[in-house]
Amino acid sequence: MRSLFQPIRFDWKIVFITVASTLLLIVDAYHLFAPYKEIDRTILYLVLPLFFIIFIFRESPREYGFTLGEWRAGLLLTLGGIVLMTPVILFLGRGDVSMQTYYDGFTAYLPWTTFLELFGWEFLFRGWILFGYARKFGPEAIWLQAVPFALAHVGKPEIETLSTIFGGFAFGWIAWRTKSFFYPFLIHWYIYTLVILVASGLIG
Repeated sequence: MRSLFQPIRFDWKIVFITVASTLLLIVDAYHLFAPYKEIDRTILYLVLPLFFIIFIFRESPREYGFTLGEWRAGLLLTLGGIVLMTPVILFLGRGDVSMQTYYDGFTAYLPWTTFLELFGWEFLFRGWILFGYARKFGPEAIWLQAVPFALAHVGKPEIETLSTIFGGFAFGWIAWRTKSFFYPFLIHWYIYTLVILVASGLIG
């Protein structure tokens, strides 16, 4: 008779990335440690993952997309993303009341607030999670990292949240293609800043 408790072998780095990234997202949702949320997110999503990579995984951050990677492709994809998304944001930001209500009052200190909020955010998803998962799951990691990314948007305007599983995949593919989280960050920084400006009525 086979034992009920069959041994299961886990990849400890996959387990660590999954548990730690989930806890970081939960802690961010429930707590404010610094005077500004942007500082919290830089610590939670950039400083701590880098600490884990260097001192626990004993690896280089370059292995997790902390590099310029294939910069020529990255710049072309960044420009393409900006050209493609600008009319979409102008249309949605002007026509969706929920976005206008949600982003009211977000314009102070732009674009530095969005820079600080998103730099670590992108490294968490398109750096640590994506390239960590890719070692085990290959290109399926592009979809896998998009799931927590989408769920982390719950509470934002519905039309934005519904789009994030696809946007998360697109950002993940760009990071995968360029071997860097930097280019998804540039596109996301532009998109987020423009969304706030359009929803607030300052552009468009």
